[in-house]
Amino acid sequence: MSINPEQLRYSKEHEWLTDPADGASTVGITSHAADALGDVVFVQLPEVGATVTAGETCGELESTKSVSELYAPVSGEVTEINQDVVDDPSLVNTAPFEGGWLFRVKVSDDGAELLTAAEYDAFIAA
Repeated sequence: MSINPEQLRYSKEHEWLTDPADGASTVGITSHAADALGDVVFVQLPEVGATVTAGETCGELESTKSVSELYAPVSGEVTEINQDVVDDPSLVNTAPFEGGWLFRVKVSDDGAELLTAAEYDAFIAA
């Protein structure tokens, strides 16, 4: 059974994306990615107003084990960052699909490479 919410779409870089609400989609990393990273101790997010490009780096997640780049699953303008995650990076580990979201983006180009939950489950199982 999938632990990845069905309503989200996923990137092969292990980010998730909501359907746009109020014109913006929410971005975070999957529990699979959070588990692989280990305890996240620092989060660097794109600035509000910055333009992100699908498939390109837009931030970093630093854990006790490694530093991992954060990739934008879609192109668009960053409208909000999750200050709670900047202040308490462990939210990425404890609530990757809830309080551990990373930023919101006004999507200008939908990521054609995004996967459904079932496709992402198959991808991480491979």
